[in-house]
Amino acid sequence: MPPARPNLSQHPQPMKPLTPPDSHHLSAAWGWLGLGNWKEALQEYQQITPEFRCHPDTLEVAREIFIQTGKWDMAAETAAMLVKMKPEEPASWIALAYATRRKQCGGLVAARDILTLAQCRFPKDTIITYNLACYECQLGDQKAALDWLRRSFATGPASQIRSMALDDRDLEPLWPKIREP
Repeated sequence: MPPARPNLSQHPQPMKPLTPPDSHHLSAAWGWLGLGNWKEALQEYQQITPEFRCHPDTLEVAREIFIQTGKWDMAAETAAMLVKMKPEEPASWIALAYATRRKQCGGLVAARDILTLAQCRFPKDTIITYNLACYECQLGDQKAALDWLRRSFATGPASQIRSMALDDRDLEPLWPKIREP
């Protein structure tokens, strides 16, 4: 069973840094997630002191557990908390859009809207522009998708992004154009 819904009223202001043993449980949880084992990650998460389960670093692990278990509503809710706590981190916005795309009553339009706001804050973030290309393509706007993909090529390693795009089913309608020099 994934983590319980975090209670934000529990976290102290300002947030104290995690210390052992909580930091060790957090590190172990990330390790298990990296291995694709959300059950072991959850066991480590549950050993973190309850007052620190609303720490931004701990919330990131909870969000990833929700993602790996397909609990998209909870993943989106946790990601939204992280956007409020860490608005300066593009990864928070990307995770929110990713979960929102998949949650009940979410979808591509809502995910695109989140990343459109994020792109204004982080105009040179390659992953944001790449994901906007995916969303636009899936929404049927191939011109907008190509524009976003070209921006992604301009901000990141173009050959790697091109290779990734040619394996991405979200961009399949664009594959002939992506292959062009």
